[in-house]
Amino acid sequence: MTALVERAPAKINLTLHITARRADGWHELESLVVFTRSGDTLTLEPGPVLGLTVDGPTAGAAGPLQDNLVFRVTRSLAARVPGLASGHFHLVKRLPVAAGIGGGSSDAAAALRLLARLNELDPNDPRLIAAASENGADIPVCLAKTARMMSGVGEKLGPALHLPPLPALVVNPGVPLETKSVFARMGLAPGWHNSASAHPEITSGQTPDQLFAALKRGRNDMEDAACVQAPIVSDVLAVLSAAPGCRLARMSGSGATCFALFATCKQAGRAKKAIQAAHPHWWVKSTMLG
Repeated sequence: MTALVERAPAKINLTLHITARRADGWHELESLVVFTRSGDTLTLEPGPVLGLTVDGPTAGAAGPLQDNLVFRVTRSLAARVPGLASGHFHLVKRLPVAAGIGGGSSDAAAALRLLARLNELDPNDPRLIAAASENGADIPVCLAKTARMMSGVGEKLGPALHLPPLPALVVNPGVPLETKSVFARMGLAPGWHNSASAHPEITSGQTPDQLFAALKRGRNDMEDAACVQAPIVSDVLAVLSAAPGCRLARMSGSGATCFALFATCKQAGRAKKAIQAAHPHWWVKSTMLG
């Protein structure tokens, strides 16, 4: 049977409001999530033996294969779908790891989409969603890889949003940040609730100016803690904010990846060249978000 291929784009949190810390220790949030046009690539060669190989520019940071989320979601789905067909996965890893852009979660979601195609499962099959939720808070939103609001601990997904394309520059300085450590730095006690302003309204059909105005009223509540944990995040944000044409610079997720939004692709491209020249060891990508 012909090999199946899926793209695993980066997940970008344009906003990330922490709304509460529950008694069980989990943090609740409201976040506008979009996706890049590029990222990792996952291929599935159908066969009798489950396997995984990884290569690509960031493969060395991907960790032990047996702990890879691709394996974990496959096993979770197999426990729910008797006789699940699978095979050998091959992952080309281009996205940085522990970077706040859901690289591993997007890989896992791509694996579930491949398995759904191979086994002729409906994309909305509740067993797919259950396997995603069981293995990570970001995997459910990555399944459809489309812009939407995410809330709760990641399990509550709003309807797909049709937003204007956003020319962007995405930058990671090469410093991994674990979500758990950033939350610990925030020091929110169980039972805490955020009294800050509500999330700005984001709707399909907004013009670019309306969307930018709404985004500027938003924030990433993890940004300050991440900057303390890894001061280089502040440097990245300063560099992006100073780029000609930058309309908004913010950290994605728990960091250390940051993004800048521009009015045009040409502005983003010029900023990319300048930043790559000044910081050749940073991971810098121009892309469209949506």
